[in-house]
Amino acid sequence: MNKITKRLLIAPSLIICQLSIGVAFTSCSDFLDKQTPQATLTQDEVKDPRYIDDVLVSAYAGLIAIEDMNSSFSLWNYDTRSDDAYVGGSSNSDGEPFHRLEKCEGVMTTDWPFSSIWNKLYKYLSRISLSMDMLAAADQNNPVIQQRTGEMKFLRAYGHFQLKRLFKKIPFVNKLNMTEEDYNNLSNTEYTNDEGWQQIINDLEDAYAVLPVTQTEKGRPTKAAAAAFLAKVYLYKAYHQDEPTSNRVTSISEEDLRKVIEYTNPQIFANYSLEADMHNNFRPEEMYENGQESIWAIQYSRNDGSLYGNLNFAFRLIVPYIPEVHDSGNDFYKPSFDLIDAFRTNSDGLPRLDDYAATDYEIGSNETVDPRLFITVGMPGTPYMFNTNYMITKNNTWSRAGGGLYGYNVSLKQNVDPALTDIYTFNCDNQWASSMNRIVFRYADVLLMRAEAQAQLGNTTEAIALVNQVRDRAAGMITASVVSNYPNKYGVHYAVGKYNGTYSKEETMKIVKMERRLELAMEYERFFDLVRWGDAATVMNKFYATEGNKINFLAGSHFTANKNEYLPVPHEQMSASNGHYTQNCGQW
Repeated sequence: MNKITKRLLIAPSLIICQLSIGVAFTSCSDFLDKQTPQATLTQDEVKDPRYIDDVLVSAYAGLIAIEDMNSSFSLWNYDTRSDDAYVGGSSNSDGEPFHRLEKCEGVMTTDWPFSSIWNKLYKYLSRISLSMDMLAAADQNNPVIQQRTGEMKFLRAYGHFQLKRLFKKIPFVNKLNMTEEDYNNLSNTEYTNDEGWQQIINDLEDAYAVLPVTQTEKGRPTKAAAAAFLAKVYLYKAYHQDEPTSNRVTSISEEDLRKVIEYTNPQIFANYSLEADMHNNFRPEEMYENGQESIWAIQYSRNDGSLYGNLNFAFRLIVPYIPEVHDSGNDFYKPSFDLIDAFRTNSDGLPRLDDYAATDYEIGSNETVDPRLFITVGMPGTPYMFNTNYMITKNNTWSRAGGGLYGYNVSLKQNVDPALTDIYTFNCDNQWASSMNRIVFRYADVLLMRAEAQAQLGNTTEAIALVNQVRDRAAGMITASVVSNYPNKYGVHYAVGKYNGTYSKEETMKIVKMERRLELAMEYERFFDLVRWGDAATVMNKFYATEGNKINFLAGSHFTANKNEYLPVPHEQMSASNGHYTQNCGQW
């Protein structure tokens, strides 16, 4: 398997502490402390393009080695604040701080989920800082050095992007050869919110200029990956949230939206297209990984000589409990009833948008639904992971909490067919992990980002055409997909139509927002979309009001605008910052 995560050489002369300012930035990562040196490279040798990858691979490995199931770099744990999902688990005390987060109740700056993800992402950035320092000392005219510098800037942008989506006010580790004093004097308000996004964009534009159209080794970013990432960051930047005492959207930048159009130009993505069956994006078999829709994905591997392989441990908590198969399944990240209802369609095969029914959709209903529902959610009356040996039912087998505390529905996109146990999914220390890649940017997202920018610019016809491209794939799945037999076998009814006619800008934006929800459901984007649109308080409080009647623990929950959009800067970081950090608004 040609995956760069399998190669990992750490030279003794290069194990250097990058971040050492108390709690705010920990000292050398555990990874560096525990590695057995495989070879020795001198400072001069490491500058040679032949050897530089022996250092840089540590940065790539950080995407796998540093995260864990409690603080996944996908941020699924933190998307449980959205209307797409419940935290789940065995009870409200299982992962209690996350349950408080999803209720926006009793959240404290000392809660471990905040410092955990903060520390892990900055440990990841420390590896990139080391790599950037080494690259800066090499021959800047060498094309290999230029390309590897672009890759590191791409990875650095990824770390800062995830941190900024979570915490808003963050310190940027983006300078060369920083000293301990430099780190101790970092501020999380060095840049305004708008300027912070620009720092990420600067890295990505540098990367875009030097990255190749294709890469021999899967997992290295390409020019298209940088373009997709640039489009996403410009889309976040476009919704200005620069008031120091609020998180509201004060304006929408047409200039930034035009940049989204620029970086989603179809010519850039000529090598990509939508999979005929959406499920192919979420399969572990080699024939499906890094497929035609996958623009950049985190690479995992199996049978590579390590104890468990470079497996994906980040989704271990999402596996449901299935006796004699997944006996240790933890059953987190449970799809919400609200999300399931969003897949219902009207007589034209279109989403009902705000027209929600009084009762929830269930298998056997005469209502029509979008087939993407069954790629996303396993529901009672359908097979788990499309394997009829494991039919989902309304009993405690499919509700670890018992009594259907979070419903009996399960998430599918992160899981693997139990028939592939010991082939692509493995029991590791009584927890489950798989070798399935995690796609970070896929082509459907690019189409919808372009549609959103066109809609906001008033180009509604162009926006609707892009939405219809995504819906065309969904319509094709009615007759050609892993769930195309569901109408005959389980009595469901499909209908997917295209949007026709003329729509206002407001109507088009509502359509685009709904399509993003349906297409990217349970892919960790929903909460962050709501925040950047400025919709989080309105949508979540409506969700609490209706969902609280079905999921009792949500009753009485309330999303506080200008507070709950972002996590607080962790208490330990504030304490160790020597007064250089400012807390987010909201009286944390």
